[in-house]
Amino acid sequence: MTSEQVADSPAKNPGSAGQDGSGREASEGYQRGLGNRQIQMIAIGGAIGTGLFLGAGKAISKAGPSLILAYAIAGLVIFCIMRALGELLMYRPVSGSFSDYAREFLGPFWGYATGWTYWLFWVVTGITEVTAAATYVQYWNHGIPQWVSALAFTVVLYLVNLISVKLFGELEFWFSMVKVTAIIGMILIGIGVITLGFSDAGDTASFANLWSHRGFVPNGIGSTLMTLQIVMFAFLAVELVGVTAGEAKDPKKTLPKAINTVPWRIAVFYIGALVIILSVVPWTEFVPGKSPFVEAFAKIGLPAGAGIVNFVVLTAALSSCNSGMYSTGRMLRDLALNGQGPKFFAALSKRGLPLRGTTFSAALMLVGVWINYQWPGQAFTYVVSFATISGMWAWIMILVAHLRYRRRADRGELPRSSFPAPGAPWTSLFALAFIGLVIVLMGIDEDARISLYCAPLWAAIVWVSYLVLKKRNPLAFARRDYTVPEVEKAA
Repeated sequence: MTSEQVADSPAKNPGSAGQDGSGREASEGYQRGLGNRQIQMIAIGGAIGTGLFLGAGKAISKAGPSLILAYAIAGLVIFCIMRALGELLMYRPVSGSFSDYAREFLGPFWGYATGWTYWLFWVVTGITEVTAAATYVQYWNHGIPQWVSALAFTVVLYLVNLISVKLFGELEFWFSMVKVTAIIGMILIGIGVITLGFSDAGDTASFANLWSHRGFVPNGIGSTLMTLQIVMFAFLAVELVGVTAGEAKDPKKTLPKAINTVPWRIAVFYIGALVIILSVVPWTEFVPGKSPFVEAFAKIGLPAGAGIVNFVVLTAALSSCNSGMYSTGRMLRDLALNGQGPKFFAALSKRGLPLRGTTFSAALMLVGVWINYQWPGQAFTYVVSFATISGMWAWIMILVAHLRYRRRADRGELPRSSFPAPGAPWTSLFALAFIGLVIVLMGIDEDARISLYCAPLWAAIVWVSYLVLKKRNPLAFARRDYTVPEVEKAA
């Protein structure tokens, strides 16, 4: 399909890509180039980021070993969110994902707000991650200017997203493989140190370190609660697997498999890694700003550990930026197809890629790198802080849309999903309440409060732009009946 042939909406090109049961196209003109292997690793990689490799140091210093409990509870919430998303995806697998579900079950405004908010989330995240990646390069070579590395990374990742979705998936596969290998390696080495007593840490390494230094909850439950926003930030992007629905080769099989791996991913890569690290090194020796993985490697006596972790964090940052370029193009196209964004972004390239949206987003990421180079101080920090609250907005929309869908499905108004969320709707209500608690804690925490200051400003921009666009094009914001196939409507 060429850019000239792309339809302004899925309804105008019925049957070309197969339909999902609701009459809408499941692939929406995209090429289904993401296989099971790639979807699985995208799902794994989405749950492992710099929040674990770097952010855990600050959280450990606040909560001690009880951080393990915080990750376990937050992991349960993430699983509830992902199963809610999974039920929606099996009801109607579309690349617009939660933006499209918000549009269907909450109304056109909510789809509009979710699409643009999630787009901005990834643009901001891409800016921060590509800049972070450039700083990691300086660990090996201080002579390379930061802006040069940032520019090179942005261009290379843009070209990857320009070629094919299969190449994007392959790159994400190997990025994720690096992170997975590093964590599993750390766990195996740590178990060896604890059980066999070898290395410099062999004499002090013990599972007793989890409770022998002022207890499992050394600073009180309040300190543990205050780490929840750090913990939840580490899980941001886990929902990215939903955006791949329109390009997965067999979404009915691959997506449920990927979502069902969430519990063991969290158990191994977060809880398991923390249990081992805090057993090898007492929590009192960790400090904010330093990677607990680096500290653990140093304690074991592996001087190369810092370089290994730096390479892993570099791949984590590049993976996040790569995902950002992928998702922003799809979100812009979804908005364009629904008349809630410039029609310019609706076009697909000959390879079935949303080239225009990806190019626009990548250009903004380059501007962000320049801003960070010119003004690396507090003003840029304010912009970056928006990422947390905007990412959680997507989770909130997933849960609310799921509650609305389940209510209508129970009444027989909609077909039941082939992948129902266990315990729903109570699990979705639990997850919503938990996210509400995290937002309250963010308001209490002085360091995280800036995120909440950004939200009203963005909300005002979205609302005003919505009113303007609705006045110019009322049909784009009219409610649709998704229960009636688009082909029947056209007839």
